[in-house]
This record gives sequence, structure tokens and C-alpha cells, in this order.
Amino acid sequence: MRNLGVPLATLIVAGSIAVPAAGAQSGCAQLQGTVGPDQICRVLVEKPAYTLDLSFPTDYPDQAPVVAYLTQARDGFLNVAEDPDAYNPPYELDADGVGYRSGPPGGGTRSVVLTMWQNLGGMHPQTFYETFNWDVAKRAPITFDTLFKPGTRPLDVIYPEVNRFLQHQGMIRPVPPEDGMDPARYQNFALTDDSLLFFFSQGEVYPESAGPVQATVPRAAVASLLAV
Repeated sequence: MRNLGVPLATLIVAGSIAVPAAGAQSGCAQLQGTVGPDQICRVLVEKPAYTLDLSFPTDYPDQAPVVAYLTQARDGFLNVAEDPDAYNPPYELDADGVGYRSGPPGGGTRSVVLTMWQNLGGMHPQTFYETFNWDVAKRAPITFDTLFKPGTRPLDVIYPEVNRFLQHQGMIRPVPPEDGMDPARYQNFALTDDSLLFFFSQGEVYPESAGPVQATVPRAAVASLLAV
């Protein structure tokens, strides 16, 4: 199955910089949003031609790439939505950011998962994911490559676990091996104390008609492979 990518633009994540609380407020302000008592930044713009509705947790330690991603997503969307010749408006872009954590407050990991939903006037709106992960002790971002110890083969464990989970969720067909054993399909993930969560954008491992897919792998199944 093809890799969905980001329909509006290639969203390039800048270098990771840990941002304190004041920086979190500043990041939200860059997007012209408001931080609520729950420490969620919310951006809502409603116009006749489009709606822009973004939210993300501001307590994630590495705010810079989250804000950079949302800024570029917003700008790409507005370039299309504000075009006088835009086809079949109104358009909509939603981003719902959810935080996850594992380990003790002063260590462990933190994650943010952005669920992006966009409608550009077509018959089939699209949903895609972007995730951000942070090693609190090392003060460094976590990627799929750095998540596991060098020399291990995590997909030998993850791929069958993902298929097992999806079959329990009612997916009749397994993820094809060419996708299930491709590390590029597993770039969007989050960590909790009990689970390793994977997020597959619409059209990434199943036909687009199946929608976006999430899978849970028990953390115990990969614990000996993890580098965090």
C-alpha cells in the first residue's frame, strides 16, 4: 500500500528544542491560539470559506517541532482555502493532539499524537497522523530507529502483534508483508507504561476506504528490545 504522506505540503520538522512553560505559551501564541486551564492550546478560525480547528497539549517538553508542523499544515491549508478559485468550499482542517507518557514524571517518555482531518471539497475527507516522542532523561527526541537497541529486529515481533491486534478488531485481511515489514510504516507511534501504539494514516497499510488504523502492541512483547 502506498505511503499517504501529507496531502497539503511536505511538513518538515525542525530540530528539536526543549521548551519551558513560557515557550509553550509562546508556541501557542505563534499559532494565534489560547492555552486553557487544561494546558491545551486551541486554535479556532471559522469563516464562510473554511474552518481551522487545532489543539495540542502544551506540556509536551519539545514544543518546537509540534508548533512547526502545525504552522506548516495551517499555512498550506490556508493557501488552498483562501484561493478565490477554491473548488467546492467550505474546507476544513482539524488537528486533535493527545498526550501520552510512560515512566516516572522526571524520566521515562512523553508523546504527542496529532490526528489530522481535512476536507478540501472532495467526496472523501482524509485522516492522517503525525507523532512526536521525547526521552525525558536524555532530553532527546525518539524515532523508530532510536526506540530499539542496535542490532535487534523489532519488526519480527511487532508485525505479527499488529496483525493479531487488527484481526481482533475485525480486520479480515492482514497487513501485507511488504508493508508490515517496512520500518517506514511505523514512524508514527506513542509509548505508555503498558503499550507501544502505532498509528497508520488513511491509505498507508489498507485501502483508503478502510480509513485510518491504530494498533496496540503489548509493551511486554518488545520490552527486551527497547532502548528507552
